[in-house]
Amino acid sequence: MRQCGDCQLCCKLLPVPPLRKKAGERCRHQKFGKGCALYHRAGMPPECAIWNCRWLVNDDAADLSRPDRSHYVIDLMPDYITLQNDGDGYQQHIQVVQIWCDPKHPDAHRDPHLRAYLSRRSDEGIVGLVRYGTALEAITIIPPQMAPDDQWHELNSNACNVKQEQQHSLTDLMEAMGAPARMAVTP
Repeated sequence: MRQCGDCQLCCKLLPVPPLRKKAGERCRHQKFGKGCALYHRAGMPPECAIWNCRWLVNDDAADLSRPDRSHYVIDLMPDYITLQNDGDGYQQHIQVVQIWCDPKHPDAHRDPHLRAYLSRRSDEGIVGLVRYGTALEAITIIPPQMAPDDQWHELNSNACNVKQEQQHSLTDLMEAMGAPARMAVTP
């Protein structure tokens, strides 16, 4: 089973609203060489307690490097983007895998192992969304299997046919992806 070890990149890259921590800023509870000062203690937000990265879970991530070595964190929580057809204005929601990229390594998303992972996700109709800092600083990555010219495409968040959006709530995600807005959680 994989373990975080010295990796604490998620504590820097991901937003944690209950702690008023923005994406891309180091968490004030993160201690160098020691990890989180709140881990499994009172005051630890549930978002942190239940969160894991894709590398740690190792769900189809065997060939990916640990996040602190690859300079990106793959979020288990999916999201979606809204693409708009320039001709008729039709909007379509596309599920994305969120990749939180270290702004100090902006090209880390071009890692061949990550591209292979995204290529496998495209078989499910899922594309990549590389996030930097704020949720609006993003690049949508379309794998060749989903592109008419069989090439990789990187669409900046300011592309005319990509609607700029913040990270979505679970309810937003379920509604956009056609799932019922209610879900039951059983122990």
